[in-house]
Amino acid sequence: MSDLLSLPDIKTIEPPQENETDMMFKVEAVGPPERCPECGFDKLYKHSSRNQLIMDLPIRLKRVGLQLNRRRYKCRECGSTFWERLISVDEKRSMTKRLLKSIQEQSMSKTFVEVAESVGVDEKTIRNVFKDYVALKEREYQFETPKWLGIDEIHIIRRPRLVLTNIERRTIYDIKPNRNKETVIQRLSEISDRTYIEYVTMDMWKPYKDAVNTILPHAKVVVDKFHVVRMANQALDNVRKSLKAHMSQKERRTLMRERFILLKRKHDLNERESFLLDTWLGNLPALKEAYELKEEFYWIWDTPDPDEGHLRYSQWRHRCMSSNSKDAYKDLVRAVDNWHVEIFNYFDKRLTNAYTESINSIIRQVERMGRGYSFDALRAKILFNEKLHKKRKPRFNSSAFNKAMLYDTFNWYEVNDHDITDNFGVDFSTLIKNLEKGDL
Repeated sequence: MSDLLSLPDIKTIEPPQENETDMMFKVEAVGPPERCPECGFDKLYKHSSRNQLIMDLPIRLKRVGLQLNRRRYKCRECGSTFWERLISVDEKRSMTKRLLKSIQEQSMSKTFVEVAESVGVDEKTIRNVFKDYVALKEREYQFETPKWLGIDEIHIIRRPRLVLTNIERRTIYDIKPNRNKETVIQRLSEISDRTYIEYVTMDMWKPYKDAVNTILPHAKVVVDKFHVVRMANQALDNVRKSLKAHMSQKERRTLMRERFILLKRKHDLNERESFLLDTWLGNLPALKEAYELKEEFYWIWDTPDPDEGHLRYSQWRHRCMSSNSKDAYKDLVRAVDNWHVEIFNYFDKRLTNAYTESINSIIRQVERMGRGYSFDALRAKILFNEKLHKKRKPRFNSSAFNKAMLYDTFNWYEVNDHDITDNFGVDFSTLIKNLEKGDL
């Protein structure tokens, strides 16, 4: 009888029974145990038996159950009894080890319900397998330490969560359940080679800065430029809102609809948008002044020269404080004054958290696709899915090959053991592609 199972220590004893969705095999161990596991004596006899259901990998898209006639043995020497042990079976889950491995892999990219239905086990079992697998991966994985570390937050399951990124490699380094100072300090402390980190980008959130100064005093903090210039847009929009009282209802609706023109850079406007902008600014002098302040603030960051950047900001600040829009821009001025060093470190290393900001929207898509996931499950599906990891293969080890050829020996493991593949974390672009294909 042809053995469809191909398990080394289990054989089928009857042809399988099947229906539209499932297959059932009656099986038993290939042979009896050779020795007693307690004393090592080789004189054993059958003591009893029982039927046990073991789940296995699907065959031809049908779920597979193994009705195992499991025998119990007794040792003639020490008198101990034991059930025969099968290397193909995971005893904790009553399933084959290959099915367990398949569930671990599938649960990273499919919902627990989908996996449960496809393999024929309870959803709770899938969740428990996933939980154990994640605990294993937590101990196993250590992503390469970023040279340029990004610190930001993402909103998952109604709360802001800490996200760390490798800016240079454009990958997610880690995600933690909250963004508290203590959490940031704890996570940074766990990085054994943290002296490798040169720059840390962040928004103007003091707990981040305090944590970095405590654990990474050698690293230079760079406030994300986009968080700063966004405040200029917010100030301009506040001026627009304040002018509504002096406008007709039609004008208010039209300006509301066309407000995106005010927020775009002037050099990015097309001909029609430029015409509309000139019309609004010509009719509203207060809006014109606020708009010019916004454009001049953006202009500060267009120069590659740090001295020129400081000069431009000084001139902008002086003009702003003497303008009618100073109240609208007061929060921006205060922020730059309080974070002056960290903001202008941007000219030393032009780093931003732009990718982290994009990751925010992507992870929210993952959250929508996995309604009902806990934070830990969602985090694990993002961080520990090996298909999403960005890795760098070791360099070609020619010296090892030459040594093997010289002595007329070849050991593949010796050739490769000298170099370990670098793992930089979850690749941003791969995450996007998988989301577009619906693989998360």
